[in-house]
Amino acid sequence: MIYIDDFEAYCFDLDGTIYVGKQLLPGVKEMMDTLKKHNKKILFITNAPTHTREDCQQLLCSLGIATKLEEVITASSLSAIYFLENVPDASIYIVGEQAVAQEFSHYPLNVTTDPFQATHVLVGLDRSFTYDKLNLAMMAVRNGAKLIVTNPDPACPVPGGYIADTLAIAKAIEVAAGQSIDQVIGKPSAYYINKVQEKLNTSKDKCLIVGDRLETDILMGKNNDIRTCLVLTGVSNRRDIERTKIEPDYVVENLGELFAASE
Repeated sequence: MIYIDDFEAYCFDLDGTIYVGKQLLPGVKEMMDTLKKHNKKILFITNAPTHTREDCQQLLCSLGIATKLEEVITASSLSAIYFLENVPDASIYIVGEQAVAQEFSHYPLNVTTDPFQATHVLVGLDRSFTYDKLNLAMMAVRNGAKLIVTNPDPACPVPGGYIADTLAIAKAIEVAAGQSIDQVIGKPSAYYINKVQEKLNTSKDKCLIVGDRLETDILMGKNNDIRTCLVLTGVSNRRDIERTKIEPDYVVENLGELFAASE
């Protein structure tokens, strides 16, 4: 069983775990109220590159989950920090939606609209992706730019089903350019989990990662000796555990069952 005091910090994915679209999932509000009553550290960790941290915070608050901005990490915000820390002089060509550009505007980074001036191409989900955008990104990579990806998700849960996500676009550019993806920022990357641990300042054995996707949320925990809980309200199901051989420590139908889960 999971007892609330087994952990000091709880990390939650958003899409498919806390909400789908703008609809709060079953049991979330009550579970969050319980965590806050017990003064637990809470961190929301999403790969969604179409929302800024502010967007996520505002949506959570509108759904009745009081959240501070510092409690939210997104793949877009970490992508900006990655460039600031590792290649601050980069000239970055962005394939993605406005949220990525907004996160980059918080830092002294050079974003270019000229693919031939780019040293790096950063790819996030772009729901208006076109053949022309594919060609421009391809030309940048063929001209020597490194291909960086905000998150490795092939599809994302939405009300009524799924939509293609970042990896589908990144793979198209990779194939057209004939150059491999150089770096992935989002879960389950080592870069992402290092930033999570910096933020929490909690030992691994006192942290639980909760998410709906085996290949990102759960794998990130497994790769870093952090316990994990798969929630069956999003992408992955019980059959996927056998298929992928990625074994969460706990499995729950929804977050209302979090503190009644069997190992």
